[in-house]
Amino acid sequence: MGFFDETGKYPIPVDGRVEALAKVTGKGKYAAEYEVENVCYAVLVTSEIPSGKIKSLQLEQAKQAEGVIDIISHLKKPEVPGFADEAKIKESKFGLPVFHTDTIYFKGQPIALVIANTFEEAVYAASLVKAEYEKAPFEVDFNKARINTELKPAGKERGSLETWKNLPFSVEQEYNIAEEVHNPMEMHATIAQWDGNKLKLYDKNQGVNSVQKTISGLFNLPTDNIQVFSEFVGGGFGSGLKVWPHVLAAVLGAKQVNRPVKLMLTRPQMFHSVGYRPASWQKIKLGADSTGKIQGIHHQAKNGCAIYDPFSDGITRVTRLIYQFDNLKTENAVVPLNLSAPTWMRGPGDCTGDFAVESAIDELSYQLKMDPVELRYKNLALDKNPDTGLPWSTNYLKEAIQKGAEMIGWNQRKAVPNSQTEGDWKIGYGMAVGMWNAGRNKASAGIIMDKEGNIILQTAMTDIGTGTGTGMLNILHDATGISKSKIKIQLGNSDLPPAGSQGGSTGMSSISGAVVAVIDVLKLKLSEYVTKLDSAYKNAIAKDIILSDTGVSLKTAGQRFVPYQKIWEANNLTLIEVEASSGPGDERSKYAFCSSAAHFCKVKVNSKTGKIVVEKMVAVVDGGKVINPKPATNQITGAAVGGIGMALMEKQLIDERLGSLVGNDLAGYHFPVNADAPIIEVAFINKPDPNINPSGAKGLGEVGIIGVAPAIANAVFNATGKRFRDLPITPEKFFAQS
Repeated sequence: MGFFDETGKYPIPVDGRVEALAKVTGKGKYAAEYEVENVCYAVLVTSEIPSGKIKSLQLEQAKQAEGVIDIISHLKKPEVPGFADEAKIKESKFGLPVFHTDTIYFKGQPIALVIANTFEEAVYAASLVKAEYEKAPFEVDFNKARINTELKPAGKERGSLETWKNLPFSVEQEYNIAEEVHNPMEMHATIAQWDGNKLKLYDKNQGVNSVQKTISGLFNLPTDNIQVFSEFVGGGFGSGLKVWPHVLAAVLGAKQVNRPVKLMLTRPQMFHSVGYRPASWQKIKLGADSTGKIQGIHHQAKNGCAIYDPFSDGITRVTRLIYQFDNLKTENAVVPLNLSAPTWMRGPGDCTGDFAVESAIDELSYQLKMDPVELRYKNLALDKNPDTGLPWSTNYLKEAIQKGAEMIGWNQRKAVPNSQTEGDWKIGYGMAVGMWNAGRNKASAGIIMDKEGNIILQTAMTDIGTGTGTGMLNILHDATGISKSKIKIQLGNSDLPPAGSQGGSTGMSSISGAVVAVIDVLKLKLSEYVTKLDSAYKNAIAKDIILSDTGVSLKTAGQRFVPYQKIWEANNLTLIEVEASSGPGDERSKYAFCSSAAHFCKVKVNSKTGKIVVEKMVAVVDGGKVINPKPATNQITGAAVGGIGMALMEKQLIDERLGSLVGNDLAGYHFPVNADAPIIEVAFINKPDPNINPSGAKGLGEVGIIGVAPAIANAVFNATGKRFRDLPITPEKFFAQS
C-alpha cells in the first residue's frame, strides 16, 4: 500500500511525532517549497504613504524589464465577484479589497503585483514601479486616537456598580500593552494554480477548509472546485487564521497570466500583512471587603484596529469567567487607525485582559496584606460559569494553583516587597491565573485500511506544530491496539474529511471525537464483512469488536478471531474506506467548559542596570486528558516564552510622523531567545473531562500564555516595590519610576 515510501514521512519512530522524519530530513514541504510545473514568481509593490489615493502608477519601465510577464494593480486585474460593489465588499468580510480600490489605508498596503519568470526578475521589476499619491491626513497614534473613542457594553451587566463603590479596599488603575507581532519562523507564502474554473492553492494557513470557503465566496465557485494544501506549517500563533490579501493577490496573478504563481512575503512585509496583537488600553476598578471577598469589578478596554476592519479583540471576555464577581460591568471599544488589520494572536483578547485583571487583584492583595494565592482561593468561581450560570463540567484551577505554589517554592516569597536581595539583584515571586473557554467544533475523519491491517487516518485539519497528527495516532492506537508503525496520518488537504481551523485550542478537542467515531464505524464495517465468515458477528456492537495488527476478534462468543486476509478474500475487497463526523451536542446546554492554568515565577531585577531575569517559571495546566504529553509540554513552554516577550520586550514601534513601522525585522523587533527564558517547569492536572468529547481533552494552547505576563509583572513588584502597568517592562521604565 506504499506506507513506507520514499517521501520520508513514514515509517515513524514508535514514540515520536508522526511528521518528525519528514521535518528533520527536509522532505516535508512547506507552502513555498512545493514544486509546481511552469511556475512564475510574484512580488508585491506596497504603498509609501499611510493615507490617501493613488493618482497614477508608472508601470512602463517595470513592464520592459527582462522576464516580466504582467503587472496587476487597480488599473488592470481579474475581477473578483465578491468585490463587485461596496455592499458586496462589506458582506464578504474580507477586509482589504486588494487591487480593487485606489484608496490607501496604511503604509505597506499592496498596490501592485509584479509577475516574472524568476524571483530575481520580479524583485528588480517591482523596484521600478513608481506611484504618485494624493495624500490625506492619517492617524497611527493609538493613545491619542483612543481618547475620543466611545465605550460600549460588552456582555450583560451583573448586579450594580453602586453597591460596592465605598468599600474599604479598592483598586482603580489603567493598564497599557504595546502592539505585538506574531513572527512565526516560516514566512507566509502561497502558490496558486488555475485549471479552467478549478483552483489549487498551496498556502501557509491554519485551516484549509476556511481558506477554501473564503475563496469560494469571493469567486462564486463551488468549494469542490478549490483544493487547498497546508500539510506542514512553521508556526502560526493566529497569523494563519485568516485569508490575507497576499493570498488573493496570488490567486489573481495566476488567473491573469494563466500560469501557476508563487508569492512569498518578506519578513518586513509580514509585519503589516498577516495581523498582529493590537495595542490596548484598559481601566480596572475593583473593590473588596475586609475578608478579601471581591464585591465588584468594572473593566473597560480599547484596542487598535484598521480603518477598513473594525476588529475587536474581546479583551474583557476573560473577566467574566474566572472569578465570582457578583457585580460586574465590562465595556469595549475599537480605535480605527491607518495601520493594517490586527487579528487574533495566541490567547487573543483574554491574554490582554488577564494582564489587567490579574495585576489589579495582585495590587488588592497588598492592600489587604493577604497572600495573592489566598485572595484567589476566596474568589474563584469553581462550581459554575458566573456568566452563564451553567455548572463547570470540570474545573481544577484551585488544584493547579496549589500544585504550582508547591513547585515554585511559594513559601520562600517575602510578603513585603523589596525585601529580598542577592548582591545587586532584587528577588521576587509572582503568580497569576488564566482561563479559556474550552471549545469544540464539528470535525470529520476518515480511515483507509488494507488487507495487511495497515491504516491511513485522514482529516483536513492542519497540524501547526501542536502535535495533532501524533495525538490522532495515539487515540487510534489506544482504542484499537493496532501498532503505531502500521498507522499513517494524512492532514492539511481540503480534499480530506473536513475539519475546522487549528486555533483557539480547539484542535484536539474537535478531532479526537471524529477519530473515535470513525474507529467505531470501521469496527462495524468489519463486523459486517466478517458475518459472511462467522454469524456470531451479526449485529455486533462496536465496543465488543477487538482489532489487532492481524485480524478481528469478538469480546463475546469466545473471541472468534478472523484474519484480515480472510475478510478481504471473502468479500473481494481491495480497501475498506470509512468516514465519520463528530461535534458538540446538547452537553453544551448542560455544562460550561474551560481550560485553565496557574502561572508562577521567580524573577531577579538588577538594581544597577534594571535588567529583569525570569529565573524560574512554573505552569500547571488543567486541560483535561493529555493525549500526547511531550507536544503538550512543548505547547505550554512555547506559550510561556511568548508571555515573557509580552511582559519584558515585545513592542512594535511606529513613527507617528510618517505612519511607518520602525524595526519591522528580526533585528529591530525584540522577542525572547533561549537566553531570556528559564527551563519552564510544566505540569498537568491530567483529569479527563467526561462531557466535552470522547477523549476528555479540553485544549491547551491558549492557557499556556494567559496569565504569564501578569505573573512576571507581579513578581517584579514583589522584588522591587515598583508596580508596572504598561507592557513591556523595560530597564528605562524601571529607572523612570521613583
